[in-house]
Amino acid sequence: MTIDLSRFGRGTQTLHAGRDPAANFGVVNPPVYHCSTVLFDSVEQLLETRRDRASGAYVGFTYGREGTATTRAFEDAITLLEGGYRAVTTSCGLGAICAALTAFLSAGDHLLIVDSLYGPARAFCEEFLKKFGVDVTYYRPSIGAGIEALIKPNTRVIYMESPGSLTFEMTDVPAITAVARARGIKTVFDNTWSSPVNFRPLEHGVDVSINAATKYISGHSDLMLGVAVCTEEAFIPVKKTASGSGYCGGPDDIYMALRGLRTLPLRMKQHHASALAVAQWLQARPEVAQVMYPALPDDPGHAIWKRDYDGASGLFGVVLNACTDTQFAAMLDHMDLFKLGYSWGGYESLVVPTYPSDLRSEVTWEAPGPSLRLHVGLEDVDDLIADLERGFARMHAAA
Repeated sequence: MTIDLSRFGRGTQTLHAGRDPAANFGVVNPPVYHCSTVLFDSVEQLLETRRDRASGAYVGFTYGREGTATTRAFEDAITLLEGGYRAVTTSCGLGAICAALTAFLSAGDHLLIVDSLYGPARAFCEEFLKKFGVDVTYYRPSIGAGIEALIKPNTRVIYMESPGSLTFEMTDVPAITAVARARGIKTVFDNTWSSPVNFRPLEHGVDVSINAATKYISGHSDLMLGVAVCTEEAFIPVKKTASGSGYCGGPDDIYMALRGLRTLPLRMKQHHASALAVAQWLQARPEVAQVMYPALPDDPGHAIWKRDYDGASGLFGVVLNACTDTQFAAMLDHMDLFKLGYSWGGYESLVVPTYPSDLRSEVTWEAPGPSLRLHVGLEDVDDLIADLERGFARMHAAA
């Protein structure tokens, strides 16, 4: 019997979405379909699937690149959590970003994109979109409804990421989408920091919500996957672009993302609680000039975060007071728990030095000292704080 999940809370939905044990011999989790070729019973059936693919509906299964029943289970689950029409799975988060942007942009079009965006997304704009004739303008994260002044007759897409990468400024999403909808402009939002548990961009007027499922949805640092949840109007362009560009997720990664999804609400609550405790501890340290975390009451973006979001994640930025490169390295080089490593969203804590000034076009980055990004994992908070305290002790010893 199929359950109507719309009447349940998000935690319950996360546990049951994308599952149909009755259709799989009573098996709790959807099976993994390894597939390239799909066989057909007749020419008419084969032609029907060709028509289905050509129309962009992609209701049936035609070829592994377009997805299998495993893919559909994952997409159905994420679509329910995000409140969308349908979803498109790609091999990584950047793939979902690229598919969404190129679905709505052509040579001669204009893109407005937030200045605090994810570095590889900026590189895609600079190294690919501009090369193919797309005009790209970066806007300050705090612009809100003021974005209307930057719109041109050929503006086709406004891209948002909130909080922004590295510096974690908040953007007023409803204010921007109101302007965009009045002008017929598509909006794309990177929702990876929040996950579908803590923010639902489509409810705030966004057309395409992107998650790097590599991160919190997976939760275990062992797969690469992206997903774009679309409105009905946006789905076919994004799906056809992703398929035509060769973007697809592997079945084993999709299965593991589905498995990780089941514990997402619990993990996000713990990430939030632990990160807030670590962030507040850091605020009291003399070595720290600023903690950039919207869940902190004195953060510049706190009011927007509190208004629109149901929680925070474990990722935030820290600006240190002036220190030497030797001191900075001494702090980070010998951490027991905050290991040096890219990505985030797994159960383990991570730290990387950051260089926001290298990734800004519209807003100048000024800081008294070096900055770093922390991902607070699921370890005991007291152990994480002690690890940072030892790091500061090494910093002073290296003076």
